[in-house]
Amino acid sequence: VNNRGGSSCNYSVLVNNEPVSITADSGPSFKNTLSAGDRNTLALAFFFASLDHDDQIESKIMVIDDPMTSLDEGRIHATIQHIKRLSDKVEQTIILSHSKPFLLQFWDSSKAQNKSPFKIFRQGKCSSISRWDIAQDSITEHDKRYELILNFLKNGHAENDREVAIALRPSLEAFLRVSYSTHFRPGEMLGSFALKCEKTLKTAEPILDSSDLNELRHITDYANLFHHDTNSSGYTTARLNEAELTNYAQRTLAFIRK
Repeated sequence: VNNRGGSSCNYSVLVNNEPVSITADSGPSFKNTLSAGDRNTLALAFFFASLDHDDQIESKIMVIDDPMTSLDEGRIHATIQHIKRLSDKVEQTIILSHSKPFLLQFWDSSKAQNKSPFKIFRQGKCSSISRWDIAQDSITEHDKRYELILNFLKNGHAENDREVAIALRPSLEAFLRVSYSTHFRPGEMLGSFALKCEKTLKTAEPILDSSDLNELRHITDYANLFHHDTNSSGYTTARLNEAELTNYAQRTLAFIRK
């Protein structure tokens, strides 16, 4: 259409074969028909489509800024695959995101030889950029706790004894949630899981045998002294004995290595 300011174009998006206006102030419109995730996905699809039709794509730098906003897991995986496909066609790809899991997933799956990770961080009133130690951020909290306990047993370290004691219970929980995921559900307490195990002891398929259950309870009783949920008033001041801590640290590692 022609107007005083020049020519303009009105268009709609077809959703389930129904035209939905982009700019309408009332009735179905792009703003109220699609969810935030749908809108972001559609915008990203338009961007990708424009690159597919670019006959000079091999000389372009593709910059993607936080593409994961409001996307579910299926769309995240599909987006990563599409970015990888386009990265093979363009001169360079720059991906910016607040989501470490997304960046780590993309980094691990990308076969590009010439790739570099950087981070932007606050420095005083300004921002600065530096190399990102992606290997360190790839380590899970469970891995860090395991390494902490293992280093204590190898070297001993009086200054971080309490950190080791605090790490015992979450190490047990992380192991049990993976190994017995159908019985130890997210949000369930370790004590209730132990009771569930006790009820199955005399059945044909016990969750844990009596020996493992007793060991779990002994370690848990000790670890609870240093856990905020089970000893809220004294977990930071509970008495620590290095020989006792060494014993329970060894038993914890032995249990989670099963």
